[in-house]
Amino acid sequence: MKNNSSRMGFVMMGAVGVSMLGLQAAPAQAAEKAANKPAGKYVTGDFHNHTTCTDGTISLKKLVDKSANTFGLDWFVQSEHGGNGARNCTLAEDPFEPVAPALGLTVPPTYPSGGQPATAGKGPNQTWTSTIGNAAIKGDVSGTDAQRNMWRWQNIKEYSYPVIEKEARDRNKPIWIGLEQNAPGHEHVSSTIFEGQLPATGSGNANAMAQFEYCFDRSDTDRSRGAENQWDCAVPNSANNGLLDAAARKIIVASGTGSGTAGHVKAVEGVKWMAAKYPNTSYYVPAHLERAGAFNPNGNNGFNVESLRDFNNAAPTVAFGFESMPGHQAEHDRGSYSTGAVGGGTYGGTGVYAAAIGGVWDALLGEGRNWFFFASSDYHNRGTFGPDQRESTADFYPGEYTRDHVLVRNGTNSVTPQLIIDGLRSGNSFVANGQLIDRLSFVVCASNPAVIRKAQHGALEAAAAAAVGKNGDVVMNGCATMGEKLVVRPGADLIVSIILRDPAGNNNSPYSFANPSLKQVGITQPLNQPVLDHVDVIRGNVTGYVAPTNLAAYAGALGSPAATNPSAALLKTFNSTSWTASTDGTRRMTFRIPAVTQSQYVRLRGTNLPVATPFETDAAGNPLLDFGAEFKIPCTEAGCPAHLQTANGQRTSSYDVAAWADLWFYSNPVFIEVAKSVKVAGIK
Repeated sequence: MKNNSSRMGFVMMGAVGVSMLGLQAAPAQAAEKAANKPAGKYVTGDFHNHTTCTDGTISLKKLVDKSANTFGLDWFVQSEHGGNGARNCTLAEDPFEPVAPALGLTVPPTYPSGGQPATAGKGPNQTWTSTIGNAAIKGDVSGTDAQRNMWRWQNIKEYSYPVIEKEARDRNKPIWIGLEQNAPGHEHVSSTIFEGQLPATGSGNANAMAQFEYCFDRSDTDRSRGAENQWDCAVPNSANNGLLDAAARKIIVASGTGSGTAGHVKAVEGVKWMAAKYPNTSYYVPAHLERAGAFNPNGNNGFNVESLRDFNNAAPTVAFGFESMPGHQAEHDRGSYSTGAVGGGTYGGTGVYAAAIGGVWDALLGEGRNWFFFASSDYHNRGTFGPDQRESTADFYPGEYTRDHVLVRNGTNSVTPQLIIDGLRSGNSFVANGQLIDRLSFVVCASNPAVIRKAQHGALEAAAAAAVGKNGDVVMNGCATMGEKLVVRPGADLIVSIILRDPAGNNNSPYSFANPSLKQVGITQPLNQPVLDHVDVIRGNVTGYVAPTNLAAYAGALGSPAATNPSAALLKTFNSTSWTASTDGTRRMTFRIPAVTQSQYVRLRGTNLPVATPFETDAAGNPLLDFGAEFKIPCTEAGCPAHLQTANGQRTSSYDVAAWADLWFYSNPVFIEVAKSVKVAGIK
């Protein structure tokens, strides 16, 4: 009943808005009528993280508990590498000696939330060989008799999925299995196929996810066809099915010259396979894509802009975005990006593909593509600290620092994994680090010149404020929000309303001493109580899709014409002098874009750092290269921890302190299609 009332409130507000704004008199339409949209809310989650089943350090249970319980995520996808592994992550951390045999569980199973440190041979660091025996490990033999590796497809299908399903049922939360694919021809991709998982009744399965791992992960060299599964990796109607190995029934890419190019072909085949078989229940999101450098035709390195275009062209319902804000935010090399990464490192914790205005992301948006911005924790460990300590010199837990806020239109129903995947695909989402903001309404509407401007602004702001109050979005005819497009007549004025919330109280930082970056500019602000400093509005023109045959415009490394959108620019900046602040933490910003004649998009970013903060932001407020701050920002407060890096005997902002000091949020774009101009073809 409460959700029904919420939805009625939005539709009624939309009706008032239509009357006051006069939207119907100014020919404009969004992709979907307000009445057709169920009520929705933003929910937080993470889809890229690790346990001892691959290269992490804790059990499945402990990772889920930290994510869904300690840090309160609404949804969670357990997603780690393909290939194989020797350790049994289904075992619980066990505080007792000796470690219990077999699965280390009581009957019925219980999973202690504590546990001994993750040391070799204990808890989830026990091997498959020592816990289930080599005879139970399937597929081609990998490893030795003393320590046999299990292929990830078997792990997903027979071991990890049952634990994850039980966690989801017990917690009554959408928790399911994904895969961080070791992508052929590239580095890593966050992916999922939800098909078969968490059915409404009975037990489910992750067979589809397991098959994808066997077929398309470059580290899975098993040729057994999944043993008794006898999988075939052919893509329906693909001209590349002739490349399949006759015995393994998958494409096997030889290393060396041409391996990157051949691997990319296999990666695209995987995306096509997903789209053909599971078009609505899967996603394929390249992860930390700048980290491994530019695309290498002779190896498995990074992604160029043409890689992303190829994925999106092959399967726009599956490949619809990237993780340009990586995990590993507490590392010395922030994001685990070395100087060899594209762009030479991260910029305010974000890769250069999204951090640079006019760069790769803007090039893709400038085509009118459905290519959206996401982030993840990529949790492996806390570096020199244990899994239950608050400090970190490596990673943050899912939800501790980085959160994806995704709009799910569930109406009066429960939030399901399918609705979350639909929400990710819609682009109606935003990312925030360090709980810098926790709510956002970002909406663009067509104005009617016959209606008083002040009344139009007031009506739209009221609708946006109501949306923020309910943690939902604006549902009004003639308006569009993130991931949507608004179609308007040539010469129409646009009204843009942004309302967000800078939450009160402490964030998850364990540090209450003053932010070292802000101390440089005379601001004393506790690290665990960040304050939003400003919001940037970025605009770019949409000029249409580039044909793959136009190589100069389609393919190229960072800085090439193919990887730039010269029309993208900073349109406006709002701060405490130009927004309207309320005591509840909300900030209101409404403005007009007059007389539009070209199709375009607008997107947002914001930070706790003022413009021209030394080593952090430039004179325009753009984030600077994080390596440029190394050893440069002193940490002089009494609470500055001992693990920080030092320069000439002085502790400096580094590791987790540097991450908590430098916070950003990014929104996804709103598109505007001007009639008789370029169509925004990738957005409904």
